[in-house]
Amino acid sequence: MDIVREIALKTLYKIDKEEAYSNIALDEKIKENKHKLDERDIGFISEIVYGVTTWRLTIDEMIKKYSNIRLKKISPWILNILRMGIYQIVFLDKVPKSAAVNESVNLAKRYGHKGSRNFVNAILRKIEKQDYEAFFKIENPVERISKTTSMPVWIIEELLKENDIQKVEKICKASNIKPKVTIRVNSLKTNKHELENLLKEKNITFQEGKLEDFLILEKAKNIEQLDLFEQGYFTVQDEGAGLIAKILAPRPNEVILDACSSPGGKTTYMAELMENKGKIIAWDLHPHRVKLVEENAERLGIHIIKTECQDATIYQEMYKEKFDKILLDVPCLGIGVLKRKPDIKWKRRPEDIAEITQIQQKILETCSQYLKPNGQMVYATCSIFYAENDQMIEKFLENNQAFRYVKIDIPQMKDYLENSNTIQLYQGEETDGFFICKLQKI
Repeated sequence: MDIVREIALKTLYKIDKEEAYSNIALDEKIKENKHKLDERDIGFISEIVYGVTTWRLTIDEMIKKYSNIRLKKISPWILNILRMGIYQIVFLDKVPKSAAVNESVNLAKRYGHKGSRNFVNAILRKIEKQDYEAFFKIENPVERISKTTSMPVWIIEELLKENDIQKVEKICKASNIKPKVTIRVNSLKTNKHELENLLKEKNITFQEGKLEDFLILEKAKNIEQLDLFEQGYFTVQDEGAGLIAKILAPRPNEVILDACSSPGGKTTYMAELMENKGKIIAWDLHPHRVKLVEENAERLGIHIIKTECQDATIYQEMYKEKFDKILLDVPCLGIGVLKRKPDIKWKRRPEDIAEITQIQQKILETCSQYLKPNGQMVYATCSIFYAENDQMIEKFLENNQAFRYVKIDIPQMKDYLENSNTIQLYQGEETDGFFICKLQKI
């Protein structure tokens, strides 16, 4: 039995049955079996897990075409074996069809019965790349985009409220691009030139990021296993996420609130920009997530971050007008980071929009009271829905006359400015999807 494909299968089962996040489930399974795996094995497992999770809707449509059994009636093990086989046949040129079929049948022998084995064999032998290509001929544009990009129809319809069909199709296609590994130089321990030389010594190739503190690594694997990472020379962070801290523009000796801080990427970047001088109060709702911020700060040599387990929706009188600047990287539906967390699109529902925007509004209304007069606040999400972004800010400004927009001027990102007041990044080759807005209290 092919242990690599079996580990991929067990990971997909865990994602489905336990609603585990793909990245967490994958890390757990790889750690459990790391003594049996080499780098190539880990790469293939990751390819299968992320590939099947990303393309699930499209793959399931192909299963429906050839199966006389409804998807809900198929055993979860057998369904995921079919998905894995189809992903290899249709989307992976490097795997011969015969290997994909045979290894899937072998898995079906172990995780099903004789009928399951025959069922898997019959369907996979019929599958061809043309089954995917046929979806591009669908006349209805929403259905075509859904099946060719593996995007739920409700997400497409939500995006169409504020964008034309061509832009929506481009956004959906971009959600399937494999993300690049981007790192942020820790200026407290090194500088960009020194880190570049250290990476070259390890034969790690890179290119310059748009922002001066960032490098984009090429063909980087297990980057967090590097001694340079453990020594705190860099942090793995998307440039879009880094841009949020950059726009807040924290300065040495300021007092700053990061109200939704975990895992601490933006919190620690702010501390670096502050030269480790001043104070950052970092909140999160859950103790284990607060610990992540502390661990990141310790690795990077930062001592100005004070963590607190705190609900940002609940008003604290002691913090009224105490902060020079506030970062509100609020909880959101995460539709801007699907290329990193593809399982999000299967977990979210249309009704989640109303629920999450209530939380966002409460955090914004509550935490804005903690800002000093003339203080500045950044509101950000990793979503691309109007309801979570521009609409949220417009409502807030209507009800809070003491706040106004601060014009955003980041020359490197001028292409992403929706207007001078907000930035809307869409996921693509360069960044994840983020909304960023800066406000000032008059």
